[in-house]
Amino acid sequence: MSDEKILRREELLVEDRLGMRARVVGTEQAILVGILYGNMEEEESLRELESLADTAGIPTLAVMIQKRSRPHPATFIGRGKVDELKAAVGELEADVVIFNEELRPAQARNLEKALNRKVIDRTQLIMDIFAQRATTKEAKLQVELAQLHYLLPRLRGWGTSLTRAGGRAVGGVGTRGPGETQLELDRNKIYLRIHSLERRLKKAAGERSVRRHKRTQSELPEIALIGYTNSGKSTLLNQLCAADAFVEDKLFATLDIRVRRTDVIPGRPVLISDTVGFIQDLPHDLVPAFAATLEAVRTADLLLHVVDVSKPSWEADVRAVMDTLESEVFHEDDDERAPILTVLNKIDCRENEFSPSLEGIPISAKQGTHIEKLRTVIAERLFPQSVEMAFTLPHQVLYALHPFTAAGRARIVGYAESGAHVEAALSSDEWRALQAVGAELSVSASSPDEGQ
Repeated sequence: MSDEKILRREELLVEDRLGMRARVVGTEQAILVGILYGNMEEEESLRELESLADTAGIPTLAVMIQKRSRPHPATFIGRGKVDELKAAVGELEADVVIFNEELRPAQARNLEKALNRKVIDRTQLIMDIFAQRATTKEAKLQVELAQLHYLLPRLRGWGTSLTRAGGRAVGGVGTRGPGETQLELDRNKIYLRIHSLERRLKKAAGERSVRRHKRTQSELPEIALIGYTNSGKSTLLNQLCAADAFVEDKLFATLDIRVRRTDVIPGRPVLISDTVGFIQDLPHDLVPAFAATLEAVRTADLLLHVVDVSKPSWEADVRAVMDTLESEVFHEDDDERAPILTVLNKIDCRENEFSPSLEGIPISAKQGTHIEKLRTVIAERLFPQSVEMAFTLPHQVLYALHPFTAAGRARIVGYAESGAHVEAALSSDEWRALQAVGAELSVSASSPDEGQ
């Protein structure tokens, strides 16, 4: 059977209501619900939830908060608050209620029954945004896989059709096989789709590995931009590389990795990767959708951690990024990790003077403030010190000079019978490589080794 026929069959197997059950659409309006446990981070998290809803295209009608020490086991919020929420849903004509924490399947069922409205949680909302914004084949497949893994334990009780028996009386002998319940049929369809997605993702990972190998053959230093979502990574990429990366003041504006080449200083080219932003409480099943991002971070020579210091919660954002790196990117047995250079972005958006408690380079990627200073610091971190020198290179090996002339770090000033006379700025390793093919210092010139 051809791949096209298999895909068509899978589309028929997974009915629309399974794929659309937890989706949010632009015509819906929401009430947001959260619990305050007694610290400021929950308030910022609720503001972030409103931004997530806006990113998904869902207007927020109201935000309802309850102070509790822990969630109610049956309904997340207390029974009285459920009644209050039901009244608000009816009065404001809300289509969906979005909770700021992941709901257990039983809690979601109880709330939907009480409110008679669609109920989703923060995890489902983030997954929905990924589904809307993913553009590469691999990202789309991975997001769908995450959604299906999330949906499986939540099938029971979502709609009367999920408890029908196929052509037989419910319960009793003979209700299996051809008469298996609709719930079991749905589960089987999802398992089929999951296995298909996993096979296709394995193939996509192989293709990504080939592209990655071609990129590493350039032998250019690699920089990965990391940071909390909407911290300004894409804007910084545009500043450093004169690129045209998509920029939007919304969470998860960038979901697919971008790689650009630029000279951080004249004659010093690098590759810079713009990666997916992190977020607090990132759904674990979505972590594989960051595959290209995580790979770029693991193999980079330098990480630029972009921090939005205009946010009151910027320190919590820093902790969220570092925790994600430790739990999802790096491993305890990693021998080498790329150094991290912290970039304190959006200093132009702060209302008061910024005195950071975190060491880093303060910039404004939007205004271009201190970008040249950042370039200099990057060059100092990535490139060894160079020494101006003059030498003679045999004619037959002038090809070895090409990388340096192309980068503007070397020039031929004359020719003689013994070879070309060259002036260049080289590190000790680069000079030793040229010496190996016959380069000789001019009289009175010093080598990089002598200058150190």
